[in-house]
Amino acid sequence: MRKPISGVVAAALGLSLATLALGTAVPASAAPTPAPAPASISAPTAKVAYAGSAEEAAGNQAFFEAVLKSVAEKRAANPRSAAAVTVIYDASRAPSFSAQIASSTSIWNSSVTNVRLQSGTASAADFSYREGNSSQGSYASTDGHGSGYIFIDYAQSRQYNPTRITAHETGHVLGLPDHYSGPCSELMSGGGPGTSCTNAVPNSAERSRVNRLWANGLAKALSKVQ
Repeated sequence: MRKPISGVVAAALGLSLATLALGTAVPASAAPTPAPAPASISAPTAKVAYAGSAEEAAGNQAFFEAVLKSVAEKRAANPRSAAAVTVIYDASRAPSFSAQIASSTSIWNSSVTNVRLQSGTASAADFSYREGNSSQGSYASTDGHGSGYIFIDYAQSRQYNPTRITAHETGHVLGLPDHYSGPCSELMSGGGPGTSCTNAVPNSAERSRVNRLWANGLAKALSKVQ
């Protein structure tokens, strides 16, 4: 999820402020001290919409597949599990956003039926949340081997609604791609609609897609690990 950047700012900063995309992980150390709020920027005269990149799309897909694999391995070991698949997350490394993570979890759990998000310990988690400062903003990242995490950037959470950021990035965990050109009512439009958009709820198409992914995608993943 990246925010649209004004033509004026883009020219001055080389698009370096475009955010909410995949990027390099921050070190696995204590959370950094929050950065001061960014200085205000004058109203732009023109806007350049960010449309995403192939690298971003591939990275988000890899994250989803890594979580699927992690869940499928647990499912194969316990085939009598409930019909809804449980994806466990660890939020201990993002304490500043505990309320937003809880809200995001509640939103997704009330929106879909084939998968549920549940808080757990780091050792049992399929993915985790982290917080800090990053020039790349907030993003989802994975090494492709079940070690996935969502990074929430301090500065960006002051510009954009932090619950929308968290719910959007969690959408990648559940298999949804970015669609920056979409309206505010579309969660995966991310920063496309601008900072005034606070919607953190997936629309009907996004909900249906997640349910299909966790029915069909999990079945395929299970066939590979059983």
